[in-house]
Amino acid sequence: MRNLFIFVFMLFFGLLQGKNKPVDFSHGNLKVSDNKRFLQHANGTPFFYLGDTAWELFHRLDRQEADFYLKNRSEKGFTVIQAVALAEFGGLDKPNAYGHLPLNNFNPEQPAVKDGVDNDYWDHVDYIVNKANESGMYIGFLPTWGCNWHDNNKPLFTPENAYKYGYFLGKRYKNSQIIWILGGDRNIENDRHREIIRSMAHGLKDGDGDTHLITFHPSGGRGSAEWFHNDAWLDFNMRQNGHNAEYTNNYSKTLEDYNRKPEKPVIDGEPVYEDHPLSFRANVLGHSISADVRRTFYWDTFNGAFGHTYGHHSVWQMFEPGKFHPVNNPLMSWKLAIDQPGAMQMVYGKLLLESRPFLTRIPDPSIIVASDVQTAVPGEGRYRYVATRDEEGSFAMIYVPAGRAFEVRTEVIKGKKIVAWWFNPRNGTSIRIETFYNHKAVRMFVPPDKGESTDWVLVLDDASRKYPAPGKPFFPR
Repeated sequence: MRNLFIFVFMLFFGLLQGKNKPVDFSHGNLKVSDNKRFLQHANGTPFFYLGDTAWELFHRLDRQEADFYLKNRSEKGFTVIQAVALAEFGGLDKPNAYGHLPLNNFNPEQPAVKDGVDNDYWDHVDYIVNKANESGMYIGFLPTWGCNWHDNNKPLFTPENAYKYGYFLGKRYKNSQIIWILGGDRNIENDRHREIIRSMAHGLKDGDGDTHLITFHPSGGRGSAEWFHNDAWLDFNMRQNGHNAEYTNNYSKTLEDYNRKPEKPVIDGEPVYEDHPLSFRANVLGHSISADVRRTFYWDTFNGAFGHTYGHHSVWQMFEPGKFHPVNNPLMSWKLAIDQPGAMQMVYGKLLLESRPFLTRIPDPSIIVASDVQTAVPGEGRYRYVATRDEEGSFAMIYVPAGRAFEVRTEVIKGKKIVAWWFNPRNGTSIRIETFYNHKAVRMFVPPDKGESTDWVLVLDDASRKYPAPGKPFFPR
């Protein structure tokens, strides 16, 4: 009977895949999966966190603009929108689109709340949160940017008022679809910082009745696990692997956090943005392109991340020429940037991972056979190969950023026959290569495009499972 239930449930879950369906909140609140590696709904439905960084959303956009942005992200298939209540650029003293400030007297214990609706800063935040939820997306809600608890000799927050502010937010958004994200691009440097964050976390949990998950967003190259891994309030680890395009010492750290004990889910909450000055050195390295953000998706998820966050350099700041001061030379208006190719390519990756068993996927770099010149395979810099597989051996995937031959340990697949596919991460299509007997321990593959300007994902399936083409709805037998 139990197996029948699992089959029916997974069949229903499969019907939701492949068509960018919005999140169905009727599945219940989010929680950490039993194996401590993923997020799922209360009824067991897997949840793929595909985030977009819209840090200035609450502060800079009016309702018509917010509707336009949220509609775009929902239709593409994003599931989480990351936005900040007390924003970085004038978030305390520059009014929002309707002339409202968030606090009275710059005091976190005095949110500027007025009677009635649609007449204060928090009413506008309410509108955007509700609109995102109606569109089938969570808000990854940052109570404040890190400058307000970290910077200067007299920061805005203390452990005492951080709790009260957290309680206010928790109570106000108790019934909304929220994921709390503390921090805000700052690291913990002393005990006071640690206590401020802990107090705010406890305030949130007391205010919302421990309804929502909580994490911490650090600055570039760091992760929440460094300071809070053993804290009970930290439900999952978040990294910021940063605005560079190289694997080692950056995106490789996702696997390091995955391997920490005790186990906690991990995600990259801020990888390199599309059209961002690479490593903040545009005069030397230029601006990132969609290929750069694609690589980080597969580096992170194949190294164990339960989801991924996309960002565009114009979108996070909601840059509009002539309206807002540009930060680090954005290349276009946010209204154009939301349709840059990298955004949809993140969705293709989401659909790929959802087209195979989800909660049993593990990282396994040993699948890839290192060549004599290991900087070629598994590679380094922008050309690092990474691999993931089902722990039961029903499938494996290898991300191939360079068009050179490589070898795979096919013995990780348990079936007698293997179906091999190429999945195109640039357009979400797939090519069936062949079906072969699984009698060799190692097999060579050559990507469809030679050279180093195009990337592919090799997908190997146990033929007896009869999985669909990669990226298509998953119908388990």
